[in-house]
Amino acid sequence: MATTTKTLRMVFTSQAGRNVIISLDNPRGDLTAAEIEAAMDLVIARNIFTSPGGDLVAKQDIKVVDSTTNDLYDPPA
Repeated sequence: MATTTKTLRMVFTSQAGRNVIISLDNPRGDLTAAEIEAAMDLVIARNIFTSPGGDLVAKQDIKVVDSTTNDLYDPPA
């Protein structure tokens, strides 16, 4: 049986120049890039998250990843 999932991946840059990824499962189907960018700007402006590399200081990338998993074997009960 195949199952498909979607994940929103927002990539930020930290003060140390490292990438920090925040992932959210099952984003809305009608979510726009502008809405995501506005949310990322808010995360940066309000300093909502920090990382081992310091505060998040810039947007780096946005992706919606579709993943399909095919379960080919189920052990007998």
